Amino acid sequence: MIRVIVCGAYGRMGQEVIKAVSKEKDMEVVGGIDVKGIGENILGIVIRGDLESTIKDTKPSVIVDFTRREPAIENIKIGVKNNVPVIVGTTGFTQEDLSELKDFIEANNGRVLIAPNFAIGAILMIKCAELIAPFMDNVEIIELHHDGKLDSPSGTSIATARAISEKKRFTPAVYSSEARGKTIDGINIHSVRLPGLVAHQEVIFGALGQTLSIRHDSISRESFMPGVIYALRNIDKIKGLVYGLDKLLFPGGLVI
Repeated sequence: MIRVIVCGAYGRMGQEVIKAVSKEKDMEVVGGIDVKGIGENILGIVIRGDLESTIKDTKPSVIVDFTRREPAIENIKIGVKNNVPVIVGTTGFTQEDLSELKDFIEANNGRVLIAPNFAIGAILMIKCAELIAPFMDNVEIIELHHDGKLDSPSGTSIATARAISEKKRFTPAVYSSEARGKTIDGINIHSVRLPGLVAHQEVIFGALGQTLSIRHDSISRESFMPGVIYALRNIDKIKGLVYGLDKLLFPGGLVI
């Protein structure tokens, strides 16, 4: 039985994780952590405020974190110190954060997966973009999220830009401006934050006389749950810090 603690259990993503895990016959939620709703019962789980004591009381197999940047960093360290693998859907980490976490995790023989997106379709979108990149001369990314998302550009759009740039180096157009969005590895990313949205991204390639667009839409937060469940079932394949669900889905890389 895979015993799961959910950090951010009071939030919308945390509640989706609790529902998804509870449906699996080989999994159970043994604890829920949040700064809000402490003492309340959420989907059969009593919310607690202290992760370390909950680990000692419940002896989890894995921790799933959907919180915010600063508490997520602390939760990762607590999990690693207590020899519990951590799956992280929280975004907004800086490169410095990831570098420091990598050193800490490796020094303590930890196992942590940080994934900016758990939707399988979003991972395939990035892989398709990698395939297209060597053959098209220009690209821009538009990402759209709900108005409660704090970070921009999104972790998915940054991961997409970096994956594309590994296949072909882009340089910003000479007419780039602040209105063109933020530039990551020479690729302009435009962020939209509006109520009514969940998570959406379009990658638009342009070349002489033609364009090619790839779009992924998460219509509901349920779209992320198959990826979370897959990660839970394959957490033993993780060593050190692994960034991106694609490393689990395509451990040898995508062969075209």
